[in-house]
Amino acid sequence: MSEWKIEGDFEADGAVCVRQAFTAEHVALARAAIDENLADLSARAKRASGEDDGAFIEDFCNWNRLPKMERFIRESPGADIAAALTGSDTIRLYHDHLLVKEPGTRQRTPWHQDQPYYNVEGTQNASMWFPVDPVPRSATLEFIAGSHRGPWYMPRTFLDDQAKWFPDGSLAELPDFANEPDQWQVLGWELEPGDAVFFNMLTVHGSGGVSGPNRRRVLSVRYLGDDMVHAPRRWTTSPPFDGLESEIAEGAPMDHPLFPMLRARGDHRRSI
Repeated sequence: MSEWKIEGDFEADGAVCVRQAFTAEHVALARAAIDENLADLSARAKRASGEDDGAFIEDFCNWNRLPKMERFIRESPGADIAAALTGSDTIRLYHDHLLVKEPGTRQRTPWHQDQPYYNVEGTQNASMWFPVDPVPRSATLEFIAGSHRGPWYMPRTFLDDQAKWFPDGSLAELPDFANEPDQWQVLGWELEPGDAVFFNMLTVHGSGGVSGPNRRRVLSVRYLGDDMVHAPRRWTTSPPFDGLESEIAEGAPMDHPLFPMLRARGDHRRSI
């Protein structure tokens, strides 16, 4: 058995909390990477909050220009944990995702699935949500247990609720989870630096805003396991990978410099 302290059941629920598997050095490295990213945002960065509601800043795909971020991704146990949770022999990096809610950002991140925004398909995947600040239960990432089994729900823009990826009516609309508590189990954990949550890309999730002087800096890392393959889309994915369809065939593994191997077949994998 691993020394990792896992709360939840990844296969059944689609999300778990992993307690203190990351050292103080890992936390410091992630914090430095986040702050370096905030000081030098890429062209992919965006503000996901209203102008009068604090600042929710996102940025994507910065590992290959920020050495501290690449070090954290390669040296932390995230890939090993993802391998164990997904039952995969190999783990590739899909992308990094900066998520920072500054003090006063009351806006809730609405319920959504990540899979409809992506250009990959398969079930052996995991996203890691790694905060470098304490996160109270009211501001943490929450999950609808079992929603990773489907269906796909209509993805909409966070600020104006527009269907930019699929035509209206082509996918099921999100249920009213808050008003149907008997039908849905909501998972969420209060977190300290060194804790992380891992979830399947199809698991429905959302989060609260931050209160008072609190700040919530998160580095999310998306991992691809054994069965994940390229799925070119007719819509612009988030993040976009322009021109990738000419370099990786549909249905082929994501064997490309943009998606480095973090854990190769034959590496020792701890069980959980």
